[in-house]
Parts: sequence; C-alpha cells; structure tokens
Amino acid sequence: MRIGIDLGGTKIEGVALGHDGEELARLRLPTPRTDYRETITTICKIVEDLEAMTGEAGSIGIGTPGAISPATGLIKNSNSTRLNKMPFNVDIEEALKRPVRIANDADCFALSEATDGAGAGAPTVFGAILGTGVGGGLVVHGRLLQGPNAIAGEWGHNPLPWVLPDELPGPDCYCGKKGCIEAWNSGPAFEAEYNAFENKDLTAPEIIMAARNGERPAKAALWRYSDRLARALATVINIVDPHVIVLGGGMSNTDELYTEVPSRWGAYVFSDRVDTKLVRNLHGDSSGVRGAAWLWPNE
Repeated sequence: MRIGIDLGGTKIEGVALGHDGEELARLRLPTPRTDYRETITTICKIVEDLEAMTGEAGSIGIGTPGAISPATGLIKNSNSTRLNKMPFNVDIEEALKRPVRIANDADCFALSEATDGAGAGAPTVFGAILGTGVGGGLVVHGRLLQGPNAIAGEWGHNPLPWVLPDELPGPDCYCGKKGCIEAWNSGPAFEAEYNAFENKDLTAPEIIMAARNGERPAKAALWRYSDRLARALATVINIVDPHVIVLGGGMSNTDELYTEVPSRWGAYVFSDRVDTKLVRNLHGDSSGVRGAAWLWPNE
C-alpha cells in the first residue's frame, strides 16, 4: 500500500492507494496556519488513521509547496512560509519513524498524470499547473526529473517569451521580477488584467463565460491568454520536447485552451510541425495527493 499526503495551504489531504492505484481510503484535515510542529502532528494523525482504516502499513510520500534545497537540506520557495528554512524531511521521518519521500506539489501532479492519468504510457510528460501560481514537473520514463537545484519544471519563473511592445515591462511577480510567465498565465493574473481594463470584479470562470457569450473584451482577454500560453509552452517544447503536456489548476478547465493553444504554438516551436499533445488532467484535484503516493513506484 502507498500513502500520499498533499500538504496544502488550507488543507492536508491523505490517500491510501492499492498496488494498482485503486483508492482504499481518503482523509482531509485543516492545515495549521502558523504552527510548524502542529503541521507535523496533523500529517502523522492522517497516516495513522489511514493505516487504521485499511488495516496495513504503507510507504509514505508527501507533496509540499516549495522544495528541499540540496544545498541546505531545508525547505525553500514555499508559499506556506512556516515551512521555509525548516528541516521538514528530517522532522517528519523522525515523527513517523520510517523513510518518507518528498517532492514539490507540481512534481507530484506531473507524476500522477504520467503514471495513471492523462499522460500514462507516454515516454515524457510535462505537467503544467495553471492555478494560483504557474508550476510544473517533468516525468521521463515514469520517473521525475530532479536536478541539482531542485527546480526542474519551474517554467513559471522564466520571462514570457516573444514579448510584445505593449507587454513590457510586464506585471510584478512575487519572486521580485517583472514579466514572469506566472505573472501573465496564473488564474489571478488573467482576472487582474481583464478587471483592470474593464473596471469589473469578475472571476476567471465568469470572464470565460462572458467570452463564450460573445462579450468582446472577454473574448479578447481569452485570446491574449491563449496566445501567451502558446508562447510559454513553445519554449518548454523547444527545450524538453515532451510527448504530452498535461494542464492542471483552475485555468485547465477552460475547454478553449486545448484547441487554441496548439493552433498557435506552431509559430514559435522550432520544428516543421508539432506533435506534442496538449491534454486536460484526468485526476483533477486528486492528482497531487495521488502523485505523492506514487513517489514510491513499483520497483
């Protein structure tokens, strides 16, 4: 049995998977917002309860915001700031008294979709999350690609490519730079640009519905978003050349992206044609927690 834990900003979710990926049990508890030690305790409780529900012990994988720095062994780049600069892997293994595998939550999403999701069977899968932020992970022959800096797949903190004059210098990004892909293609970025132009306060789904109903400013906003996403993913294709790109996060629910983006990215990809497939995720919000469980593959 495999246990996966998704350590989110508002909830900690756990799932127990059988040998073939069938779900045996699932639990969810609120995330302690400020107490690091209470976060460790909550994870331990979920593991204990899942094992009690299934009647067996399991391997444990955890998906976290941020990543473990190879240089220091401490968590870095986490928007759950209580985790930053903490020896999370050491503390959680000590509390659980067994080995634990830990990966960035976007990596877990990619691994889930490559293992038994929308990218299953493909030699290379790039998982691209378009949510509150823009993250990603790369799976090659069933294994996560992990480099010496623990930032593989962080395409969101590259500058938007082939930038247009009216896109300069670009919106501020939380990382301290301007014009990052995340600052253009996250859900909040899509909302902010439209609402600033139109002096409205609509959510991304409301803007997309307005576009489908023929509202010209909303249609223009969706056109701009699709074109920027095509440019951003074209750079991923030029560097990695994945067989499949799987979209996740709230913006992945936009049906138009799966036709509009591939129709545009050919102008930017350095090839006579583009055979990369762009697909919607299969497991939805469960991809992260399932991917954490799959950090222990079939050996």
